[in-house]
Formats: sequence, structure tokens, C-alpha cells
Amino acid sequence: MTGSLGLRDHVRLLVPLFALIAAVWALRLVLDAAGTPNGIVRLSSVTVAGAVSVLLAVVLMHFRRLGRYSNVIVATILLVFWTQLLIVLAIAFAAVTGVQNVFVAAEYSPPHGSGPLPHIVGHLTFGLGFGILVGSAMACLTLWTLRRLVPVESERQSSY
Repeated sequence: MTGSLGLRDHVRLLVPLFALIAAVWALRLVLDAAGTPNGIVRLSSVTVAGAVSVLLAVVLMHFRRLGRYSNVIVATILLVFWTQLLIVLAIAFAAVTGVQNVFVAAEYSPPHGSGPLPHIVGHLTFGLGFGILVGSAMACLTLWTLRRLVPVESERQSSY
């Protein structure tokens, strides 16, 4: 493996994944605004797009021979932060404008109509914390598995 990546390298590598998460976020908003049935709106999950993006980032890093486990964790932090930021922006937009969207629907909000602030705080604490911890564990396990089962070409040649 090559050396560690800088923050700029991480961002450059992750730009398509940031775009994927943003596209799913926008799709979810558009589907909800268009009155699409809830079952279909739920299929466009920003959280799932974030988790898939973490896995794709690990695969990219492995096959491009970039970075280490610490780089996988940094990528996870950036992707989880982006995911939670987009969700918080949608909740804040609804709170400020009064225009409801799928991210403030009762089934996704804290109980008892506590308002947008506890919902936002939940995403910025539990959403970030849980996402980073579980995402990092998943990403490191995925990288470890890839390194064991699918060595990159130059590693195969050096093992002969």
C-alpha cells in the first residue's frame, strides 16, 4: 500500500460518492413532493446511500492501492458527515420555511411533536456518532477482507 492520503486527496476521491448521496437526497425530496407513495420514497434512503458510499470508497481505495485503515476511517467520517449534513439541512429548511418534506415526517421525527431542534441534535449526535463508529468498523472489516481475499496485482506477484 502507498502512504497516507491528505484531506484534499480524500475529498478528490470521494467527490463522486458525495454526488451520489446528494442525488439520492434530492431524489427523496422530489419523490415526496410529487406525492409518490411512502413505500417508494423509502427506497431512496440517504442513510443507505451513505453506507453504500462507504463500501464503495473502501473498494476504490483497495483497488487503487490508496491509503491505510486510518484513511478508510477518514473517508467514513467525511461521508457520514455529508449524509447527516444533508438531512439536517432538509429538517432546518422545513423548520425555517414551514414547507414540510419527507425528512420531517412524523415517522422519522422524535416523538411527541418536540419540534425540529431535538431532531437536528439527534442527527448531529447519535447520527454522526453511530454512523462513524459502525461505518468505520464496517469499512475496516471490508478492507481487511479485501486484502485477504482479493490482493491487488502487484501483491500477488510479490508473494510468489
